[in-house]
Amino acid sequence: MKEREFSRGFLCGILGCLGAVILFILGMEMTGVIDLRGVVVRGSGNHASLERTIGKKVKLLEAYIDGYFLDEIDEEKMAESVYKGVINGLGDDYAAYYTAEEYQEIQEKTEGIYCGIGTYISTDIKSGVITIVKPMKNSPAEKAGIQAGDILYAVDGKEVTGLEISQVQALIKGEKGSGVELTLIRERKEVKAVVTRDEIVEDTVASQMLDDKIGYVQVTSFEQVTSEQFRDAVADLEAKGQEGMIIDLRDNGGGLLDTAVDMLDRMLPEGLVVYSMDKSGYKQEYNAKDPDKFDKPLVILVNGQSASASEVFSGALQEKNVAKLVGTQTFGKGIVQGIFSLDDGSAVKMTTSKYYTPNGKNIHGTGLTPDVEVELSDKAEKLPVSGKKVDNQIKAAYDYLTKEQ
Repeated sequence: MKEREFSRGFLCGILGCLGAVILFILGMEMTGVIDLRGVVVRGSGNHASLERTIGKKVKLLEAYIDGYFLDEIDEEKMAESVYKGVINGLGDDYAAYYTAEEYQEIQEKTEGIYCGIGTYISTDIKSGVITIVKPMKNSPAEKAGIQAGDILYAVDGKEVTGLEISQVQALIKGEKGSGVELTLIRERKEVKAVVTRDEIVEDTVASQMLDDKIGYVQVTSFEQVTSEQFRDAVADLEAKGQEGMIIDLRDNGGGLLDTAVDMLDRMLPEGLVVYSMDKSGYKQEYNAKDPDKFDKPLVILVNGQSASASEVFSGALQEKNVAKLVGTQTFGKGIVQGIFSLDDGSAVKMTTSKYYTPNGKNIHGTGLTPDVEVELSDKAEKLPVSGKKVDNQIKAAYDYLTKEQ
């Protein structure tokens, strides 16, 4: 009987918090303005009717659980489920509640150093399918035979379809030397691969010189390490005498806004590169501060998986007439998510504002339109001097730049 009473009391306390958290998110308090870590949230009035509705349902759930639930209650699991449910109830595809462990792993990922297997992955926002974009060079994933285009179905037997990228990454990461089993779909067949985790220093930028001194820089994501890697790659190509440059942002789903802004600072002269606006009308501007700029012909390769920070970067360079976009329509994610850390180490992420290109365009749901539209084909093409094989979109970018010389 005491166990029952304790469980009921715990459930009442946790579910009671549900109402409080919802009221916090909706801004029920009549103070008008709540300043949360620099983000201003406007109050939206009295939601007493919602509080009453939640209270009635909580009491009903208490009665059923107290009367019929057979097993003991996992207090931590129930609490985390409630918190996740609150955020899921916002109807925001990009919102999430992270446990302390999940949030720590996300922070490690954005820093670009972690223990994992070394793969770039992407998600289809509509179907939830997780795809391996490519394994990193000399990574545990590459050594285990994981291939670009593999569909990641499960990690250690847990299906990952529909999970957030950060949640999938959290499942893949672990202690150095430990193994993780991936279930992949390759050419409609199931393939299992056991990969041994190792320390990964994420190389988000790769570069090379193509024919006719055309530099090529591929950026796979916008992490904390990316800006320095990008600047180093551009400096290296400049030192080798590049006459034009291709920046490949295909399948780059974005990352950190500050990283994109810092990279734009390297490419553009002083001035506005992007701005955001929240629901209260607060406008935050991001500016390039370095007076230097990139002064050679520039092409950015994009496709339907180029999103968020990739679109911030591409949109600013396109509007400033510094670069031409080649490829296909971008994804169209013109909204910004804020992550707010909580006192217990957990965190919540939710959409807080829209971002706009320098000319005031929001591309959410529409994306950026390439200046030169080129669908990717399966047939490789050769560069004229070296004979190096490249895909047709890279060849189209190369052709455009060599004509500009």
